[in-house]
Parts: sequence; C-alpha cells; structure tokens
Amino acid sequence: MGRRRFSGLGVTLMDLFMPMTATAVTFLILSATTVSAVKEGRWTTEAKCEARGCCWSPRDESNVPWCFFPTNHGYTVESQDSSSPYGKTLSPLFILPDSFPVPQIYDPNSNRFEVPHEHISSLPSNPSIPISSTLQVTQKPFGLTVRRKENQKVVFDTTIAPLVFEDQYIQLSARLPSHNIYGLGEHVHRQYRHDTNWKTWPIFSRDSFPNGGTNNLYGHYPFFLCLEDESGKSFGVFLLNSNAMDVTLQPAPAVTYRTIGGLLDFYIVFGDTPEQVVQEFLELTGRPVMPPYWSLGFQLSRWNYTNLDIVKETVERNRAVGLPYDVQYTDIDYMENKKDFTYDKLNYTELPRFADYLHERGQKYILILDPAIATSKRVGDAPYESYDRGTAKNAWVTESDGKTPLIGEVWPGETVFPDYTNPNCIDWWVDEYERFSKEVKHDALWIVSQKSSHMHLQDMNEGCDVNKLNYPPYIPKILDDLMYSKTLCMDAKQTWGDHYDVHSLYGYSMVLATKKAMDRVFGENRSMMLTRSSFPGVGKYSGHWLGDNAATWNDMKWAIPGMLEFGLFGIPYIGADICGFFDDSPEELCRRWMQVGAFYPFSRNHNAEGYKPQDPAAYGADSVLVASSKHYLTIRYTLLPYLYTMFYKAHTTGETVVRPVMHEFYSDSETWTVDRQFLWGKHLLITPVLDPGVDVVWGYIPDALWYDYESMQKLTVRKTHMEMYLPADKLGLHIRGGAILPTQEPEVTTTYSRRNPMGLLIAPDDNGNADGELFWDDGDSRGIISFLIFCLFVCKCVLSGGLQVSIIKPTFYLEEAELTSTGKFEFRDGSETITAKTFSSLKLQVLFLRDLRLTLGETYVLEWNVIRIDCHPEENADQANCEARGCVWDPITSGQGPWCIYPQDYGYTVTSLRERSSGLTLDITRNRKYRSSGRPQSRDIDTLRVEINYHTGEMLQFKIFDPNTKRYEVPVGLSVPATPETDENKRLYKVAIVNEPFGIQVIRKSTGTVIWDSSVPGFTFSDMFIQVSTRLPSQYVYGFGETEHLTYKHDLNYHTWGMFAKDQPPGYKMNCYGVHPFYMGLENTADAHGVLLLNSNAMDVTFLPDPALTYRTLGGILDFYMVLGPTPEMVVQEYTELIGRPVLPAYWSLGFQLCRYGYANDKEIADLYKEMRAAGIPYDVQYADIDYMERQLDFVLDSEFKGLPALVDSMREEGMRFIFILDPAISGNETQPYPAFERGKAADVFIKWPKHISDGIVWGKVWPDYPNVIVDENLDWDTQVQLYRSYTAFPDFFRPQTAQWWHHEIKEFYEKTMKFDGLWIDMNEPASFVHGTVNGNCLGDPKLENPPYMPPLESKHLGLNHKTLCMNSEQILSDGTRVRHYDVHNLYGWSHTKPTYDAVLDVTGKRGIVVTRSTYPSSGKWAGHWLGDNNASWDQLYKSIIGMMEFSLFGISYTGADICGFFNKADYEMCLRWMQLGAFYPYSRNHNGKDPVAWDKPFADASRDVLNIRYTLLPYLYTLMYEAHTKGNTVIRPLLHEFVDDKTTWEIYKQFLWGPALLISPALDPGVTNVNGYLPNARWYDYHTARDVGVRGQMIDMPTPLDHINLHIRGGYILPWQKPENTTYYSRKNPLGLIVPLSDSGTAEGSLFWDDGEGIDTVETNKYLLISFSAQSVSSLLCHYYCKCTL
Repeated sequence: MGRRRFSGLGVTLMDLFMPMTATAVTFLILSATTVSAVKEGRWTTEAKCEARGCCWSPRDESNVPWCFFPTNHGYTVESQDSSSPYGKTLSPLFILPDSFPVPQIYDPNSNRFEVPHEHISSLPSNPSIPISSTLQVTQKPFGLTVRRKENQKVVFDTTIAPLVFEDQYIQLSARLPSHNIYGLGEHVHRQYRHDTNWKTWPIFSRDSFPNGGTNNLYGHYPFFLCLEDESGKSFGVFLLNSNAMDVTLQPAPAVTYRTIGGLLDFYIVFGDTPEQVVQEFLELTGRPVMPPYWSLGFQLSRWNYTNLDIVKETVERNRAVGLPYDVQYTDIDYMENKKDFTYDKLNYTELPRFADYLHERGQKYILILDPAIATSKRVGDAPYESYDRGTAKNAWVTESDGKTPLIGEVWPGETVFPDYTNPNCIDWWVDEYERFSKEVKHDALWIVSQKSSHMHLQDMNEGCDVNKLNYPPYIPKILDDLMYSKTLCMDAKQTWGDHYDVHSLYGYSMVLATKKAMDRVFGENRSMMLTRSSFPGVGKYSGHWLGDNAATWNDMKWAIPGMLEFGLFGIPYIGADICGFFDDSPEELCRRWMQVGAFYPFSRNHNAEGYKPQDPAAYGADSVLVASSKHYLTIRYTLLPYLYTMFYKAHTTGETVVRPVMHEFYSDSETWTVDRQFLWGKHLLITPVLDPGVDVVWGYIPDALWYDYESMQKLTVRKTHMEMYLPADKLGLHIRGGAILPTQEPEVTTTYSRRNPMGLLIAPDDNGNADGELFWDDGDSRGIISFLIFCLFVCKCVLSGGLQVSIIKPTFYLEEAELTSTGKFEFRDGSETITAKTFSSLKLQVLFLRDLRLTLGETYVLEWNVIRIDCHPEENADQANCEARGCVWDPITSGQGPWCIYPQDYGYTVTSLRERSSGLTLDITRNRKYRSSGRPQSRDIDTLRVEINYHTGEMLQFKIFDPNTKRYEVPVGLSVPATPETDENKRLYKVAIVNEPFGIQVIRKSTGTVIWDSSVPGFTFSDMFIQVSTRLPSQYVYGFGETEHLTYKHDLNYHTWGMFAKDQPPGYKMNCYGVHPFYMGLENTADAHGVLLLNSNAMDVTFLPDPALTYRTLGGILDFYMVLGPTPEMVVQEYTELIGRPVLPAYWSLGFQLCRYGYANDKEIADLYKEMRAAGIPYDVQYADIDYMERQLDFVLDSEFKGLPALVDSMREEGMRFIFILDPAISGNETQPYPAFERGKAADVFIKWPKHISDGIVWGKVWPDYPNVIVDENLDWDTQVQLYRSYTAFPDFFRPQTAQWWHHEIKEFYEKTMKFDGLWIDMNEPASFVHGTVNGNCLGDPKLENPPYMPPLESKHLGLNHKTLCMNSEQILSDGTRVRHYDVHNLYGWSHTKPTYDAVLDVTGKRGIVVTRSTYPSSGKWAGHWLGDNNASWDQLYKSIIGMMEFSLFGISYTGADICGFFNKADYEMCLRWMQLGAFYPYSRNHNGKDPVAWDKPFADASRDVLNIRYTLLPYLYTLMYEAHTKGNTVIRPLLHEFVDDKTTWEIYKQFLWGPALLISPALDPGVTNVNGYLPNARWYDYHTARDVGVRGQMIDMPTPLDHINLHIRGGYILPWQKPENTTYYSRKNPLGLIVPLSDSGTAEGSLFWDDGEGIDTVETNKYLLISFSAQSVSSLLCHYYCKCTL
C-alpha cells in the first residue's frame, strides 16, 4: 500500500491538533497474569464466575453484570523499548501524525488475521511529537490512557478493566469522557445518541430486517464518535477488525469491545468539532464517492413488477402527473429465473431497449445483481454460461477443503458464491458484467444479498461442520446466536482467509470488484453503485440504503438516526426505502414519508412484491400525496446544486451531507439528542412529521436566525422548541441565516434542469452577512472536469433596505461594489455580464437570484450592482428636488448613473388578484407614503387595474390602466386570437406577480429565465407621466426606433432614446420619422423574445447596465405584448403575426431605382433614362420628387414637366415603372381654385381645433409656395417660410371621408394627369415648417405643448409642437371618437399609409408599391420605408445596415437607405462602395443625383456588374419577400438570426444576410481593399468563384478591390436565379436556374415563389407557383464548388 497522503485540511489541522503527533514509537511486551474472563449477565452462576477468577456481585439492575473482573486481572508490561521504531515485539503502538493515535495489539508468535483494507496505508516511521503527549502506558495491570494534548483530558482509558486476548475471544474496555456517543453499526438505533445503560450491540454483517431490535444488520461499523462537552471537542474511535463482535456501552460512561478473532487495531481521531472528527476518519478510510448529478434525483423501484409493461405503466403514470423523477429500477424479477446476467425474454422482452425509452425523456435505468450464482441450466436446458465460465476460473468460495465449491440456496435455487477476494473471480465478474452490459443497456448498478444463503445444501439436515469456526467458544449477541445463520459456513475458504474472519468483508470485496467492472463498462462516465453490505471505506465507491424496512411510522422515524450514522461512517449517499419495503403503505404514512424522503440524499421509493403499488401516482393524480410529493421534490430539484456542492465537499474534505443538528450547534446541549430533525449541510433544517394524525410538530430551533423556506419570513424564536403547524401537505423547512444556497430552475428530470439557469438564494444573518459555495461540473464524468466555486462574500444592510457587498476572501477574482437601494447580482466573465434575477423586498428577508447561466470552466466575478432608476430624469437634479419626490440622493464618485434614485418600496402594491384560465386581473394601489410623483401638473392615479391575457402559447399581453377614468388607447388593430390559450402546458411562459412593490415577472418555462421583471422601484402612473422599469435577462437588446444607432446591439450604459415622429434627418440620439416601441431581447441561453409597448404618445426609453430598461411615456396606458420566440426569427414571425405581415411588393419594385430632389424639368429625367440605357445598367424605376409639382402642390403638374406624362408613358411601354411623391399637406390659401383643397374642405377632412376652442383648421406651412411669388433663396430658412410658404391644412386620415377624398384625388391625377405605378409619401410625421401653427399660437391647454416631463427629443426646449402641429389639435377616429393630436401624433404616417396603398391598388389595378417615411407598428402591411434624408458620409453605409436590420424586426421588409446619400456631395469611392452595398438593399434607390452614369465608365461598369448580380438573384429575393409576407420571415437578416448559438454573431452589424443563405460583407470605409469579416459555422462558397472557402467560425480577411463586394453562399441552400436584363420586365422572360451549394452532408434545399409579379392578392387567391427543391450528392467525395444550372 502507498504511504498515507495528507490533505490540505490535514496540514492545516497539524497546527490545531499538535497533541496528536509524536516523535517516538513505543514497544510493549505484555505477559498474562490471570485467566481471562468474559462479561456475564445474571444468567451465569456464582460457581462459573469464580471458576474464572472473577468477582460475583448480584445487582438489582437488570442490565448490570453480576460477574466481573478483579482489578489485578489482565496483562503486565515486562519490557518497554522506545529506542527504535522497529522490532519483533508483542504489541507495537503507533501514533500517526495529525490525528491518529493507533494502538495495535497482536500476538507476535502467531500470524493472526488482519483486515486487508485497500485505503488505510502503512504508518509513517518518523512521527514528530513524543508519544507521551497523548498516550500513557500503565504497566500493572497493563492499560492505555489516551489524552487530548492541549488540555490533557482523558478521552480513552483502558485501565478501567483488564485486557483479555485469547485465540477466539478478545476483550477491551475503555472509559469515555461523556455519554455523547454516536455511531456503531449497522443496526436500527431508535435514537441517534446511544443509551449507555449497559446496551450491547452486535456487529456482524447479516441479512436481517431493520425492525427496531438490536439485531446486527447488513454492514459492519466498529466506529463511534464521542462529543466531549459544549466546546465541541470530539474524538472518534475505530477498531479495524472484521470478526464478529459486540460492543457494550456502560454508564461509567465506558465501552467494552468483544471480538472473536483478528487483533485489536484501534485508530483514534481528534477534532475540535464533530465535523472535523468525521473528516479525519474519512482521511483514514477513504472519502466518499462523488455521485453523478442525476443520481440525486428522485427514484422509483419495486420488487417484482411482474413484466416490463407494468414497469412502463408506472413510469408513464408518474410522468403524467409531472413528478420530478430521474431513475427507474428493476429488481430481480427482470432476470430469467433470478439468474444474474440474464433477462426474462418472455416478460421483459424489450428490456435491452428500456434504457433508451427512459433516456428519451431524460431518465436513467438501474438494475440489480446478486452475488449468488445458480448452478442450474437456463430455460430450455441451455447452458448457464456465466456459471460455467466462473467454474472454469475457480471463482467460487469453497468448502473447508479449499477445493469444493460451497453450495447454498438463494433466489435462483442452488447457488455458488463468488469469492471476490480472488483475482480470478474479479476477472470473471468484470467479464460477465461487461458482456451483460452490452446486452442490456443501463446506467448504474445495485448489488444486494451479499452473502445471503438460505441453507447449506451439503449439510441441509445437519448444518455446518462442528468446529471452532462454526461454533466458537463465544458467540457475540448476533442474530439467532448462530454464526452461519442465513449465511455461509464459517470454515468456508476465501483467498483472504477463512470466512470466519472475512465474512463481514464480503460486501466490501464485492464493491471493490464491482468498481473495476463498472470502470470497464462506463469508462469516463461516473455512473453509480448501491450496495447493501458495507464496511468502512465502502463509501469511497458506493452508496447504501437502509435495507428492507416496513411501512410503519417507526421505520420512518428510525431512518433519520440511520442516515446520520452513515454520514459518520463515510457514506453520505444514503436513504431509506420511502413508504416502506414491506406491507401496504397507507396514504398518510406514504405522504409524510415522501415529504421527508424528498430530503434523503438517496431518495428512492421501493416496495416489495405482494403489496399495493406505492409510487406517488398510484395514489391518484389529484391526491394530496401527489401534490405534496411534487412540491417537495420540486424544492429538492431547485436545491440540487446545493446538495451537489455538499457531495463535492464530502468527496474532497469529508464533510457530512445529512448532518446532525449537533454537528453545527454542539455548544447547545439540547441539540445532542435531536434526531427527529436533520440538516442538509450547514444551512437547511428539515423537520418532518413522523407520527400519524399529527399536524403540529414540536421542533427545535437552534441558536441562529432562521427563515421559513415556504414564506421566506424570519422566525422570531431561536434556541428553543416551538410548535410548527404542518398540515397534511407540509413539512418544516428552514434556511439558516448567513446562507447563500445555489439553486437551479427545476424540471422533471435533472437532464432538463441542468439546462436551466442557475440562481442563488441569499438569507442574511443577524449582521446582514451571508456566504456560500457552488460546485459545478458536467455532472457525469469520473474525473472532475472543471468547477466553479463562489465563496465567502458578505452582504450588509445599508440605506433603504439595500445591500453593500464587500469581498472578505476572494476565491477567484471578486470585485467590491456598493449598493444603496435596490440591486442585482452579476457574474462577470471578462467583458460579458451574466445577470440574475434579484430580490425586491423592503424587509430584506431572503433574496433570490435566478437566471444565472454559467459556462463550465470559466471564471466569474461576483458583483453587487445598484439598479439606479432615475427619479429625476429632468435636468438640474439636486438633493432638495430629489428628496421632495421622496427619493434618495446618492451621488456617485465614478462612472455613470443618476444621483437621484427611487427607494425600494416606491411604486404600487397589489390589493386584489383574480386568476383566470386565460390570465390574471389585479387591482393595485399607489404607495401614498411618497405623496406625489413630483410633477404637480400631472395628476397621480392611485388605483390601477392590471389585465394579463394569455393570447397564445407564445404571446401574452399585460395592460395597466385606470379603471375609473377612460384614457386614450392606441386605435391600431392587432391580430389577437379570438380564443386565448388556457392550457398552461402549451404556454412557453409562466407569469408571477410580486406584490410589493408591484411587478410582473414573465418566466420562460423551458429555461427558467426571467425575461421581464418589473418588480423594481419607480413605477409611476400619472395623467401625463407614466414610468415603468424592468430588469432584462441579458445585455443583448435590439430594436426601438426610429433613431440612428451606432451599433445593432444597444449600449446599455445609461443611454436614453426619445421616440416622437419628427421631420428629422438621421443623427445620433435624434428622434426621427417613425416610432417603434418594440425590442427583441436575446437571453444568455440564446433564446429570444420580443416586447411591444402599444402606446403612441411621446416617450423615451433608458437602458441601464444592470441590465434593465425604463420606459417613460406622456399619456395613454401601458399595453405590453410579449412574444416568446424562442428563436430570433420566430420572434419576428410572431410579432408580425400580431401587427400584420409585411406587404408583398411588386416584382419590379425589387429592381434598381433612381430619384433626385432637384430635377429642373422632364428633359433631365429623359436624358438620365437614355444614359442609363446606353450604359446597360439594370434600372426599373424612375421617380419624380416634389419638383414635378407646380409650387409643390399635390396633384398639380408644373409647366416645366409638361412633357412628363408622355415620357412616363413611353418609359412604361419599355418595361420601366414610375413613382411620384405626394405630401399630405394641402395648400389652403390659393388665389385660384385648388380642387384638392376645396373638395377636402367640403368633405371636412382637415385637422381642426376642438370645438370648445375654435372650429377652424389648424394651419401649418410646408412645401407649397404662395402663388405668384419668387422665392429669394438667399434669405434664411425661417424668413423664407414666413414670406413665401402657403398656409397648409393637414388631412385627418383617421376619418373615413378622408380616405375617400384622398382616393378620389389620386384617381383623378392618374386618369387626367399622368400614370404611375407606385406612390412615395413623405413629410407625414406630420412635418410643418412652423411650430404648432402659423404664428406659433397654439390654442388650448399649454401643458399639452410643453408637458410636465419632456423626453430627450430634438429641440425639446421648444416643445412637442416643434416642426409639427399643435398638440391641442383634434382628430376624429373612424368610430367618431375625438382624440388629441397629443395622443395620436405618432400615428399620422400610419394613418396616411393604408389609404394610399388602397388607392394605388384600386387606381392602377396592380399591386404596385407605397413607400412611406413615417411608420408605426403594422405600417409594413401596406408599405415599405426608406431610412430618410441621410448624409453622403462613410458612416451612413454601416448605419444603413443597422437601420435595415432594425426595420426587419419592425416588420418592414422593403427597406433601404438613399444610396450615395441625400444631403451633401458624395465622393467617387464612397458612392461606388455605396452602390455595391445598395445593390443588396431590398429597396435599392439612389437619391442624390450622383447616379451611376454621373461619374465615369469604370464606375458605370462596376455598378452594372453588381446590379447584374442583384438581378440574377431577384427570384431568390422575391421568394424571401413572399416568405416575409406569409410567414413573417426577415429578408435582411442579422447573422445572429441564423447562428444564434454562436455568440460572436450577436454583435455583428457590418455584415448581413439575404434570408438564410447569402452573406454580404461590404467594404464600408475609405481606402479599404481588404474586409475583415466573420464566416459563421457553416460551409460557405464564394459567390464569384463558386469555390468552398474552407473556413468557418472565424474572422477572415477578404480581398476587396474597388470593383468588388464580398458575397458568400451558404452550403445546403438552393437559390433560384434568372439571367439579368436591363429591367425586370425582360429578365422575367428569361429561363430560371438554380444555384446548388451542398452542405457538409452533401445535401441542399430551397424554394421558388413565382407569380405574375404585380397581381393583387395573388397569394390570397392562390394564383402563384411555389416549388420546393432538394439535392443530394451522388458521390461520397466532398464537392468544393457549387453547381449553377438552368431549369
């Protein structure tokens, strides 16, 4: 054996326990002075006693011996040698370093049996401390006295009685320092602390029922722990002896050992606490095995299911009730006639596939093996090859002759017994197990009946031979008082020796052999072994259960001391058969047993044949038992990370898992006898109900702060007993203050729960401190692959119930942070932050952190960060203004963030809750403690209603409004299902309500991620200021618009973005044309969700780094819709299903388009057309901007463009299309009749003041000039507007008559002036060149123009009416409801779009296209959008990609930017690069005047080449548009939509995809000839060369000369194509083809949508062709090129 190695703990303890070391080895030679005697009771006689030289003294007490030794009985020391550590003497005494005084007493003249323990190594020869410091030798009579070094307290004194050492009888007694004795086994001890009133316990492994008597049971454990006193100082005594023995505990207090063989080999271990004693004992015998994670799940078993169908019925009924349940067993009934390594092919035909059946649902399968091997043949007289091979290897235990296999009878009938101490037998066992494992797949092994033999067949009538081994002189008080009762003859031979000596090692040796077999079969997988018979050291490899108990209340009680004892013995993986093995288990008993069994480390329900099934579901799906079992098993699964961490600690340091209360609170003598309660580790106290008909339990609350787990409220008592009310479905469960427990969102199996986010449960102690640890690995591998430990951080209460965290002992890299109000935990890995759900309780009771997603092997930093929600978002915040709002003034010295923040309880409280199958309805009330929200002009609304509706499995709505006063709600119709989703099992989400402060939590059920959590302070609902905040599940947020963003993923470092439709060119933090209060969030699991706030008032959103988000809006209500994805693409699909799918544009609108603001006349357009045709550049659409209008009047043609109608007609005849611009503003003070205005006025279509103010039109000024004026463009803009711009009226497109009027004007223009194919609507925010109205005098309530709170809008100091209408203007909805422009301003462009689209379809009779500037959710149903009046600057190239990707989220697929920029002059290189990029905009329009033929021939050639690629791929683009229209798919697609599992893609915004298959990587910077781009993990082909690039999952440099754009096609996707022409009119006449790039597997798929390209509702009327394609390589060779073919 190798030399003993010392752990880090052991080295540390050397300083603490120096008394246990010694510098010398003492040798004693003893000689006998008297005749030995044994302790006898009253059944002996005086004569027999005196014949032994002993004393006779009858006593009244029944247990006290009447015959006892005289004081001079025993041995005398004849010589003592301390000079050398070696020598041939009778009794060397060794003292091990650290903590092991080891008296070993043996016969030097006879080779007696010694236990061949595989872990206990040879003792060192260089002890360091004099032995006299701990051990004293008494010479006559011989005795040993062991003392504790630091105080010389005697702990083990053998001078109390003489030593007796005979061949088959050895006796030693020792006085102990206290009655606090625990351990010795295996027995049923009715109490954990031993009764020392002459109680005798036999120790000898035996198959006996654990019925509460003093019978010796399955295991052999001559170890006890003694707690000395309230100091906690303890020691343990281990006698390494495997012979039959008994141990008597005496009231001295003292202990007497009697063993009938071997020698006395004692190990005494010291500790300052009971836990340290266990740790040192396991350092000696071997620390516990680390079980696989799944083995900590709940398990079901039964002896004799009869057949596999019944097993599966059991599995299915427990699955059906949703029971957390990981493991299913089969007992010996699966075997063919109970023969090992066989299965019953009749009743268990499908057993080889049973494990696969379980694995499909994340469950595991364990089967049983017994050691007894049948000698009979198999069914059909077939040979039993396992027996035959074992016989050939001489693998069996033999009779006393050492040759003849010993025959017994067990389950299969006549049997032999493997000798697991024989190497040949071990080889045979490993081989048989390996063979069988290939036949019947399983996950772990249960070994039982070690040594059970019903009878010895050779001597069936006579028993075993009469000899001193079978009938020794002294038989300990063992079962039946017969050595071979229910086992083998003691004279049987094994390799290690006579069965007499090794009997109790049989299970131990079988475990060692089975370990080798399982290592062979399971390789690197950890697996698990469960054994019935055990010996110290077995826990290193196996778990244990407490045997074949019965369905009685006592057996449930007695299981607790049993588990606690096996914790001492080093087998923490321990439990009892839940609900009992024998007898029918009544519902009450089984229910209570399931409750406590949920906290057994080994949690298995197992019962015997012939009794009623007792799996939980057998009691009825709706039973209290099932509900209670699910509840506590769910708690178990939630806390499995904590339990697993405890097993890691047991495995590495020897700590106990199921822990006696005394181990933690040893200074409290009340805990010394607590054995109806137990702890999980340090921190979780379990108090079960253990008696029938009881719902009040008298439990002990140790001296600490405790929290009730169910309510998370503090207990008000400690260090006392208390009554706990525990009704039928409850047990007592309490968390110790100071605990940080790792948690995980539970599932029905650990396979699924391990995929869920982690969390922390934090219970501060009296000082506000808490600490804890988490161990995590893959849960399955034999070697610990990697782990994470978070430990030793302290939390302290400070302001407003918040926390301050400082790190007192960093494990890895822990940083310090402070918190003054509310906050969250983060685990930080480099620049990435993994966030967690936090608490929101003013009282700071117990904190929950959820949604922790940690990567194995990474190092994380634990931080506590403030969620600093701004209580004073207006400028000029100071302490006085802040505190006047009831908020906290908390200046920060570094970093960003508000100084004025909300206190933790600021908000609303739930006052009533009504649950429906389709949602919830709540009433909430404002916390009036804080007076008002600080804006006196905005009345606070104290009572609100909350409606939560579960519309579909993927979508829910939560709406918060004033139930007493009707408020404005957005009149945009959404597609909400008529029937809600009432089946909870079909919903991807669950909703939780936090009462105070009120908040809604939306949790993704599949991962446990909290994706919305508004239970944070600051919720405000007043008339003109509404604010709500939510925590976000990650830093990855996309969307919100329309504003220019520098990156696609938002920067969450306190950035605020205003949203209010405005005629504002794109610029940083400038609110632009549209409003889209929608975002997509990516969770750290790569799941995605989307959130829409259906509110059309001016608003802003602020991002917080926590991460969190704050909405502020100036009116209406809060109406949120959430879609759950779970993929990014599905988020868009579900969102567009709600708001409306994108319009299907006409095919021609996918062609290239030209426009310019500033054409002088129609000749310029004609010349451009000719030049483009001459250059051969593909080009489908020509525009006319407002230049074509007379004085910018809608529907009036300017004289300079009188030839335009004919030009349009001729161009259209040649396959071209024409689009005109229309603005909504209509000139109203013309000197000549202006029919459009006159008819509009007559129809009352224009926006007016409310009648109670004035009944007049609200006049603005836009583009139309006064008649008969010449504009002096040298004047400043405002002066030009004042002098030259006409008054304009704004149509109210909400009114039905306005749509009719608008349709009439468009139709008349089409029929009487000129034709067109589509319309471009602009300035519809609505834009005005004056502020509010002419002369700037807005009538009505001034608060509407300058509200109490102004979002950070462009020119916000000038009010909301800057460059638009007065907010007091009135509009009228289609149902006649009168609304303020204040509320519907952001809907103006939306209301303008549908009437325009309807007019285009009706007037032209074709599909056409509408392009609008101002948009709102659902605008995409009718129109496309361009990104506005951008600048000709390099940054606008990459920002256009971001804009398109955002509008993909918003449901507007037909989008693009003005190529080469709108404002300013474009330079050559930039414009060419923009042409290349713009060739892949869905809406590809150059709108600057720097068209492709305005430069030189190389520019024109490069433009032609890239547009030819576009036109070649238009069938693919059109198919993508069809998929967007019908399914909601994105066209311009961020890489993360296709490769969401690759986190690199989450931040890419300078590359994009067309659909799933075409990757565009443009050059976006000046002077660049090389683009560094990312190729995700797929097979990619260069479009230009058709070659597989051979690179994936990495950044690569892509050569990009000036005439080149990088395009890559993804393998596995078939792209339709068509030979390009100058217009789509001609290209559509060409043959179609396919590009076929094969995937790694040699396959590809794709589709083609085709219709006439311009028909109305071709999809809805099924007038189209949809073809699906698939391809597969016929060669096994990998093709490195894609195929391009023609259909």
